[in-house]
Amino acid sequence: MIRGFVLGKFMPPHSGHIGMCRAAREQCDVLSVLVCTRDVEPVPGHLRASWMRQLLPNANIIHLHRDIPQAPEEHPEFWSIWIEAIRELHPEPIDRVFGSEEYVLRLANELGAEPVLIDPDRLAFPISGTAVRLDPYSNWNHVPHAVRPWYQKRVIVFGPESVGKSTLAKFLAQYLNSPYVPEYGRTYDRYKLTSEWTAADFTRIAQGHSALRAAVSPCAGPILIEDTDPLLTSVWARMLTGEAHNLESTTELGDLYLLLKTDVPWVNDGTRYFEREQRDRFYGLCREVLRRRTANFVEIGGSWSAREKMAILELDRLQAFQKRA
Repeated sequence: MIRGFVLGKFMPPHSGHIGMCRAAREQCDVLSVLVCTRDVEPVPGHLRASWMRQLLPNANIIHLHRDIPQAPEEHPEFWSIWIEAIRELHPEPIDRVFGSEEYVLRLANELGAEPVLIDPDRLAFPISGTAVRLDPYSNWNHVPHAVRPWYQKRVIVFGPESVGKSTLAKFLAQYLNSPYVPEYGRTYDRYKLTSEWTAADFTRIAQGHSALRAAVSPCAGPILIEDTDPLLTSVWARMLTGEAHNLESTTELGDLYLLLKTDVPWVNDGTRYFEREQRDRFYGLCREVLRRRTANFVEIGGSWSAREKMAILELDRLQAFQKRA
């Protein structure tokens, strides 16, 4: 049996890491991957280890979370410290050490193994962890699906009935050439067995929306469009029951809310719960909850074309901010 070994920070995992590990797996019977993390690093270690387990289900993923020297010049016993740590977590013999950097040569020698370098010139996968951290959005094709939600920005189309939320959400998804999260509440309402609304109904709607978002997010681009969110579900709860719902305080906020004004014709599409006169009250509650939660939001009004232009402008601003950050 040939036991292979890979060591790395995977901060974050990218296509080059995964390609290298898959090439290594082809050259051994068992592949162990040591994910090395520290508290001071910008991407949490437990997430990196979890991502690697998702991305490499046929490998043995080991997580080393320890503040130890990162380079030979940092400590005279650098190599002995690392070899001791590796053998503590991987006591089995190691036959081959794989990697794309030259340290693999010394590491393999210390472990009494054969060094195997894979794509050291980044020809197959022209990407690095540094490049992804500096600009994940320009390197999105190299960011694995499991990792994307960490960098993704959520934009929620928000507001009362009959202001064009679903229409605008679809338009923005097409503009971004990306899937989006449709309004789960419509689906729930369509197949609801009773006309009475309770707090449990709104909890289920929020759960359904969050589950749908979790399914769509890895397939979407750097910006994820959502047609409403659980925070808006809390406003619906207030409108339909007259009582507050804990979703008002517990919802994980999106990165940007597009609050649509009521200055467009009210249209009864057969699903409306309130007359046009109540739309302004609904809008006021939407604005209040966004302010109460100190959410990042912009109010968008005017004609349909004006709304589309304003929304695109906000997306472009968000993308520009992402790249600067």
